[in-house]
Amino acid sequence: MSEHRAAIPLDECDPAEVVAQVRPSRGAPGHVVFVGTGLGGPLRLTLAGLQAIADADVLVLSSELSAELLGEPEVSCKPEAPVLLAAADPDLDKVVQLTSAGFSVAWLVAGDPMMDGAGPLAAALVDRGCRLDVVPGLPKATLALTVAGICGGDRQWRTTQDPQLTEVPANVVALLPADQIAELSRQARDRGLSTDTPALVTVNYASSSQRSIETTLGALPDVAEDCEGAATAVLVGDAAVRDPRLNWYESKPLFGWQVIVPRTKGLPGAIERRLEHHGAIPVQMATISVQPPRNPQPMERAIQGLVDGRFQWIIFNSANSVLAVTERLAMLGLDSRAFSGLRIAAVGADTVEALKNWGISPDLVPEGEQRGEALAAEFPVFDDLLDPINRILVPRAEIAVDALVTSVNELGWEVEEVIACRTVRAAPPPAEIRDAIKGGSFDAVVFSSASTVRNMVGIAGKPHTATIVAAIGPATVASCEEHGLRVDVVPKRPNLIELVDALAEFAAARRANLIARGQPVRRPSQRTRRRK
Repeated sequence: MSEHRAAIPLDECDPAEVVAQVRPSRGAPGHVVFVGTGLGGPLRLTLAGLQAIADADVLVLSSELSAELLGEPEVSCKPEAPVLLAAADPDLDKVVQLTSAGFSVAWLVAGDPMMDGAGPLAAALVDRGCRLDVVPGLPKATLALTVAGICGGDRQWRTTQDPQLTEVPANVVALLPADQIAELSRQARDRGLSTDTPALVTVNYASSSQRSIETTLGALPDVAEDCEGAATAVLVGDAAVRDPRLNWYESKPLFGWQVIVPRTKGLPGAIERRLEHHGAIPVQMATISVQPPRNPQPMERAIQGLVDGRFQWIIFNSANSVLAVTERLAMLGLDSRAFSGLRIAAVGADTVEALKNWGISPDLVPEGEQRGEALAAEFPVFDDLLDPINRILVPRAEIAVDALVTSVNELGWEVEEVIACRTVRAAPPPAEIRDAIKGGSFDAVVFSSASTVRNMVGIAGKPHTATIVAAIGPATVASCEEHGLRVDVVPKRPNLIELVDALAEFAAARRANLIARGQPVRRPSQRTRRRK
């Protein structure tokens, strides 16, 4: 995962300043690699695309992309790599100057570089002497057909981003803003297509808010009025008739559900990705803000001891402590190899996930309930014949973990506690978010620890009774009940992935039950609005 970073317009970039501040990773000449990112976030990047981003000295984003993509947990890039935003008519000479200085430039584009409009830019750079490479991505039209559940097969499709048709092919895929749909319909009818020709309009295609409308060419202008200015994929032709069995994308169990994910500020992880996998729209809400310790010296000494091999074990009891330690190691130019020879214990699903994001699998995680007491019960007794060192490092927040430390001491280990960070309750979310939480505009909330329950209720209030509540384990369930919340979903094991999967299973069973009773299938938030 890369930190969110400031991005500046490419036209305002001073290549000489970049050359003075950043050392290229290769000798001159450099090159430009156009990277197709598909649509819908980092999960549609290819492995080759991720590698090209990680290797780049300079990153350029097309106007359709946001720099937030580079802050996603799956995306790694050099911390010193400048991020430049390209306009519709970018200053290519600045890119040429960077490549001439030996820089590798990754130019990220939506969809596929060759299929979705970057070809002329690439050709112009070659004309200026740049070496060119391309990482293909998922083309926009291909994505539009696939997520709509349309089989291409041997059908011929004409792709366009212009409502002006010079000819009428058998089947058309038009990627247009909604206000151009009526013109597309008129053009096709004027060129002889029947008003009864099948059409399929996919609003916000390839996103979790996608909505498909089956219609005809003649009814397209009326459909356009219901699309509210959104980006659309309009399919026209006999091949636009969808087999309902293939509507896989909009049939995901959590499709369109808005799910609150209360968690530590700046600590994205597996919950959001798994929710997206099941079709949900995760809405992260910071409930805790992590700050450095008031006195940093003990933490500095502990990190040095870790590097010097002074400890046999390190125990992490929160994702925040993992973040504090790994951030400090990164500042020293170190990576996960700094933990070589050290045994690692972890308490909590968030903690395990934070370690995995750094490429570390803990040696010991308690079975069942994720509490310090459970870890202490499974922790090995110190053996002076087998254990070369008897010291354990416990980096923690200001809140003490006395029971864990006492229990481990009784097993013969010498524990060194150090305050790695301070956790403070995050600022309340905007008023509209608080009102949406209390008013039932969210479909579900996923609690991964007891503290997320306390902090969310403290800064935003209790979720509406119609909101589905998922809790990771017994301690979290108890915290929910303490705050008067009904718990609907608890996984069999306290694991982040299984927590989201359990919510998806709940949603699928709920949908099947509504269908069996002959009732319309609505999301929990829609039922709330209907009652109003």
